[in-house]
Amino acid sequence: MAHTGRRDAPEVPDFSLLKRLARDQLIYLLEQLPGKKDLFIDADLMSPLDRIANVTTLKQHEVDKLYKVELKPIVSTSDQLCFLIRPRIQTVKWIADIVNLDKASGRFRRYKIIFTPQKFYACETVLEEQGVYGDVTTDEWAFYLLPLDDDIISLELPEFFRDNFLEGDQRWVTTAGSALHLVYSLYGPFSKVYGIGRCAKMVYESWRDQVEDGEQKARQPEIGNVFLIDRDVDFVTPLCSQVVYEGLVDDIFRIKCGSVEFGPEVTSSDKSVKVMVNSQDKVFNEIRNEHFSNVFGFLSQKARNLQTAYDKRRGMDIQQMKTFVSEELKGLKQEHRLLSLHIGASECIMKKKTKQDFQELLKTEHSLLEGFEVRECISFIEEHINRQISMIDSLRLLCLLSITENGLLPKDYRSLKAQYLQSYGIEHLLTFANLKQIGLLVEQQPGETLTVMESKVGKLVNDKTAGKLTDAFSSLAKKSNFRALSKRLMLIPKSGEEYDLRVPRDMAYIFSGAYIPLSCKLIEQVLERDGWTGLEEVTRMLNGHEFAVTGGTNGTEARIKTDPQRIILVMFLGGCTYSEISALRFLGREKGYKFIVLTTAITNSARLLEALLDNRA
Repeated sequence: MAHTGRRDAPEVPDFSLLKRLARDQLIYLLEQLPGKKDLFIDADLMSPLDRIANVTTLKQHEVDKLYKVELKPIVSTSDQLCFLIRPRIQTVKWIADIVNLDKASGRFRRYKIIFTPQKFYACETVLEEQGVYGDVTTDEWAFYLLPLDDDIISLELPEFFRDNFLEGDQRWVTTAGSALHLVYSLYGPFSKVYGIGRCAKMVYESWRDQVEDGEQKARQPEIGNVFLIDRDVDFVTPLCSQVVYEGLVDDIFRIKCGSVEFGPEVTSSDKSVKVMVNSQDKVFNEIRNEHFSNVFGFLSQKARNLQTAYDKRRGMDIQQMKTFVSEELKGLKQEHRLLSLHIGASECIMKKKTKQDFQELLKTEHSLLEGFEVRECISFIEEHINRQISMIDSLRLLCLLSITENGLLPKDYRSLKAQYLQSYGIEHLLTFANLKQIGLLVEQQPGETLTVMESKVGKLVNDKTAGKLTDAFSSLAKKSNFRALSKRLMLIPKSGEEYDLRVPRDMAYIFSGAYIPLSCKLIEQVLERDGWTGLEEVTRMLNGHEFAVTGGTNGTEARIKTDPQRIILVMFLGGCTYSEISALRFLGREKGYKFIVLTTAITNSARLLEALLDNRA
């Protein structure tokens, strides 16, 4: 369990300010519609809203009834309707239909639409086209950031990944730029900004524009450096099975907006229990970053310690008992409740992971990462598909095979695709098109070797005068260079040595010592080198778009490692996994840094692939 390394990591800034700002602004917007009103909330805003302003707060500001947006006729009898929605055309059309229906039946109501985090021109155009622009008032609730924990902040925008990386829709870029600007205005100025990826560069430029437009205030910075990274720079990490406790809880129970619902199989009762999983939960906080093999040992030790604490009450006199009950008992009971929940969750994880031949699955993943026994891996994947074990897991293994092998051989691609479609349905043809477009599952071009491929990509990327890559070459540029990157950055630890998961020696422990996440390794290298110098070959294989820019502070200040200089904000565009967060926490402990993760949403292999599914028959 021991974690060696530096213990002098700096304190993180207080991010609860972000919640207070969001709540105050929402209350201000609600009060602009005085009197009793019904509030309609977008389904995916329910959980984030609950973390900002609960039902009691809303009721205090004359919200009468709450409804979930369901895109069907409404039953509200209120004369004032308020809609709190994401800027989606489908939802705006539904609101326009409600208004037009009321107008047709001669009913007069007041309507207010609050778009969050911002309104798009397209939504206002829809209101105009539907003839209701003058009947509704629109506003923006600039709720960009939700702190999920002391070191995790989320935009809660899962659609960012598909919209940006598959559809090429860049509307969320300014949203991400504004989110970064909000952090900058409260906790900046930043001394250095590093980044890699096309989207990262656009977000950086959007943020820079906002900084130049706004007023500059001299302030003591609380965050030193910022690192922006696109999800498509590293697809391998989110496709690997998670084996740290927090990642497993997310994979199996789905952590939603910082809380998780444990069902009857965990609670050993007929009720489900919703639990916040963050650093406030003392039991969870100690095991969240641990490899799962260490978790049971820790939990049993914790149970023994609790028993000892309970046993203290024996032989106490009245006064001591009174002190014990008033000061310690409540805390012990709370800890006991959480401990039994996490033991239940761990047992449930154990059952699920042994049932699905989890060890075989991990062995196949590790072989793919190392490039060993690829034919055996393909046989395992075929068996996985034909036994119909899991639609998403089969797809995940196919994508992992494609990325690590730089595309599948044409005969393998055709055979595996045919087997998948026969097992899971022909409607997945569109999914395969999406995976090919994004570069996750591709076939090698006939007669093309890896080296020829790399030189072509190199030429394309270095040809700056060409500006944008043409469509004909974009699929070629999306070919993975994982094997070469892995060698260059030493992502696969030497297999001959024994890896002690109780005392991890590097970030590879989050994948049982088999693989250091590429995204986290890049961050480590860039911080070590203070830029991309010496990593030119790596950035070429990752299709460029890297940058390192000095911010407002002067160079000497940046070189002195003051506390804020050791606080690094890492912004993942397109989602980040709990395993990566665990790896960055480990790196921070080792190097004396403190990493704050800012992500468009928390992701994992299932969410990533579900975003690319197109299986509507």
